[in-house]
Amino acid sequence: MKAIVNVSLKAGVLDSQGKAVHHALDSLHFSGVEDVRVGKQIVMQLSHTDEAKAREEVTQMCEDLLANTVIEDYEIELVK
Repeated sequence: MKAIVNVSLKAGVLDSQGKAVHHALDSLHFSGVEDVRVGKQIVMQLSHTDEAKAREEVTQMCEDLLANTVIEDYEIELVK
């Protein structure tokens, strides 16, 4: 089973990297971009076959290490 974790800054938290990317896109004349938010994606191959147990373990990984839950949100997708 594969776990895909998407981590992004919470709404209202300044995303300086996103602002820099937005500015760069503007300077390259990509005018249709209204906002850019930059996050990270973590892909893990798991040995679990039980989806509930895998989700519980990945959630714990996010809470303990993968995300700074003070300023970041995370989403977990499990793919068989």
